[in-house]
Amino acid sequence: MRRLLLLCSLWLALAPAAFAATALDYTRNILEKARAIVNTDQDHNKKLADLQALLKDFLDTDQMGRDALAEHAKQFSPAQLKEFLGLFRTLFQRTYLQKLLFFEKPVFEYVGETPVDGFTRVDTTIDTPRDQFSVTYRMRPAGDHWLATDIQVEDLSLTNNFRQQLDRLLSKGSVETLLDSMRRKY
Repeated sequence: MRRLLLLCSLWLALAPAAFAATALDYTRNILEKARAIVNTDQDHNKKLADLQALLKDFLDTDQMGRDALAEHAKQFSPAQLKEFLGLFRTLFQRTYLQKLLFFEKPVFEYVGETPVDGFTRVDTTIDTPRDQFSVTYRMRPAGDHWLATDIQVEDLSLTNNFRQQLDRLLSKGSVETLLDSMRRKY
């Protein structure tokens, strides 16, 4: 009886790790839910709200925001950085979600996953009646799920794109000017 209890305890302790989804499986699960939302007859704003709720635990926008700021992060006070990351989350989600909503009846294909420099690269394609796009997610484990720390569409990194824009804006103006501009938009 004691042995059975010990085996059950061990199994319960190891079961979550054994059943944890791979980065590819987790990405597939999220993207299929996103596809289902996009393919509904709901209005644009409802789809956008549903996608934001779905992707809040998929996109690591805090890491993306820090990566996009690069060396400019040193110019921010802790309060400014916190505000920037909140505004960046809204900006990134809207940018990514608008692109996702743009696709007419998207079909996601899951090419594979590859460990790269402490991350897992998940390669996918989006097929539409008119075109095909390669989309790569840089994923990191976060407990029982995975977070995307960058997304590349046709080999163009969304984080690098934001980094170039932020570098240009912060080279010409102040942190406060950037935050004011972001506040007006979001």
